[in-house]
Amino acid sequence: WYVQEGKQWYQRRVRGKDATIPLTEEGAGKWFGETKESLGLDFPNLPYLIDGDVKLTESLAIMRYLGRKFDMMPDDLAKGDMMELVIQSQRMDLGKISYNPDFENLKEGFITKFKVFLKRFTAFIVKPFIFGSKVTYVDILAYEYLDHIRALTPESFTPEVSEYMQRVADLPNIAEWLKSDECTNKTYTINSPKAPGWPGVPKKD
Repeated sequence: WYVQEGKQWYQRRVRGKDATIPLTEEGAGKWFGETKESLGLDFPNLPYLIDGDVKLTESLAIMRYLGRKFDMMPDDLAKGDMMELVIQSQRMDLGKISYNPDFENLKEGFITKFKVFLKRFTAFIVKPFIFGSKVTYVDILAYEYLDHIRALTPESFTPEVSEYMQRVADLPNIAEWLKSDECTNKTYTINSPKAPGWPGVPKKD
């Protein structure tokens, strides 16, 4: 995403928050000066989706829309809503400690709480995916956010959860993306590079 320091705009490349605008004052100026207000978005932001007459911002709203469009909604919508927010809360908890200068002292408490979540998550999953044989947008969300946490504490992941994540990673389109040179997992930090606690710098192969 973009932040302003003085008169200069900077693009912070963070997993899940990428934009295609070049890291230049001209590119950022184009988005903030022209493009942002010319697309007809109700609440201009990055990322955005334009699909015919549909114009959306906010990542989760976009994921839900695509879930409905491509039949990737859970059959039990109430449980789907619940799991979406449960997964999101784990990622938010990671963010809270990652941006805290006292990260090292907070990390163990986070990991202890996360292990409790993983036990409940394992019991909730109806194999092969969260809601059974049907892949839903919640699986995609869960894979990405759990992968963020796995980078911090891989030893916390049980074989059952690791196998679930591998099943998602092996889905043809996901596997193709993960192996591509465009995969942001290989180059972007999980949090801001300037996060005082844990930026989440990707490991080199």
